[in-house]
Amino acid sequence: MDIIMPQLGETVAEGTVTRWYKKVGDSVKADETLFDVETDKVSTEIPSPVAGIIAEIVIGEGVTAKVGARLAVIREAGDARAASAAPAAKTSAPAAAVPAAPAVQAAPRRSRVDPAERLSPVVRRLIAEHSLDPAQIPGTGRDGRITREDVTDFIARRGAQPAAPAARPAPGPAPVQAGQTLAFNSVRKRVAENMAKSWQTSPHVLQVVEADFLKVDQARAAHGAAWKTREGFSLTYLPFIVRAVSIALGKFPKLNASLTGDGLMLHRRINIGIAVDLNFDGLVVPVLKDVPAKSLPQIAREINDLATRARAGRLRPDEMTEGGYTITNNGAFGTVITAPIINQPQVAILSADGIRKKPVVIEGEDGDSIAIRPVGVLAQSFDHRAVDGSYSAAFLAEVKIALESRNWVQALEA
Repeated sequence: MDIIMPQLGETVAEGTVTRWYKKVGDSVKADETLFDVETDKVSTEIPSPVAGIIAEIVIGEGVTAKVGARLAVIREAGDARAASAAPAAKTSAPAAAVPAAPAVQAAPRRSRVDPAERLSPVVRRLIAEHSLDPAQIPGTGRDGRITREDVTDFIARRGAQPAAPAARPAPGPAPVQAGQTLAFNSVRKRVAENMAKSWQTSPHVLQVVEADFLKVDQARAAHGAAWKTREGFSLTYLPFIVRAVSIALGKFPKLNASLTGDGLMLHRRINIGIAVDLNFDGLVVPVLKDVPAKSLPQIAREINDLATRARAGRLRPDEMTEGGYTITNNGAFGTVITAPIINQPQVAILSADGIRKKPVVIEGEDGDSIAIRPVGVLAQSFDHRAVDGSYSAAFLAEVKIALESRNWVQALEA
């Protein structure tokens, strides 16, 4: 059976094999981790689809290949050719392989690289979380590269178990020296390319509304403490925003769509991507599928699970596909307004910015009054080729109405 480069996102065209867990002649079980692949969207482990013997490895570590390219061959269990084919198989580089990043190719081949170099986002995050010195960690990867297993083994030898991935990125970026030139890693490079392409492709328009989060805060106050004790993570504003957006997308389907030539393809399912920061080294967008069919607690659990596994490099390939709309959550950093760049080929993206207590005019039967309310900013960038401002504004108004009027306490009890 041919093992091919998987599709790890709608706009992902290629990936880099960063590690093979098996060599030619090794046996592998179905669903056992076979190799690691890194793209602009994700760094993840890919399991073997079948049980068998590795007969050939076509794409070596550090080589970039197009989606669908043949990476390896597995002789499935029971195949009489497996035993004879494996010893004779050789690792070769295909003509179709895309060269690795120039900065990596230019470096001379060494038996050991500087441990602080070529760290994947996952490894860098673990090292930062545990305040480790990479120079003290023996690397078992290609050319001495430090792998995630090297870090966790090092932590275990120190007598401590690896900490659970943080709900938010590390408090600050890695220290740098003035005048230093920082080369982009592969994730940062591809994010930069995709953002530039999106900006050049879509005529972006930004619209902003303010929403009163009083009812959301009441639900969080009523259930937040018990939720954290039971679930092990905090109940944030994001699940409520995702639910409100899914309601609005059901009424405004042109924003749950993709541009195809001279037309607009409306998606049948409401799948919402959640932008996840990788410790300031790039972004990935795992996708929450069929949101209207899920309860609010389910949405909260799945968002936390996707974000946690994204930062640990454990997303499955299908969890990066079929997104129709994207939400980026910058509010934890206290931002006021963010103008996000559309995640191609989608036509809109929403930024949930900081929620602050503000004086608000409350209209009542006895006249107006002033109250202190938690007010948040929702900023949507949309592609003006797909819809006009009135359509986008009506959608944002629907999101605002859902956040301000729904019984969120009851929704959490579902």
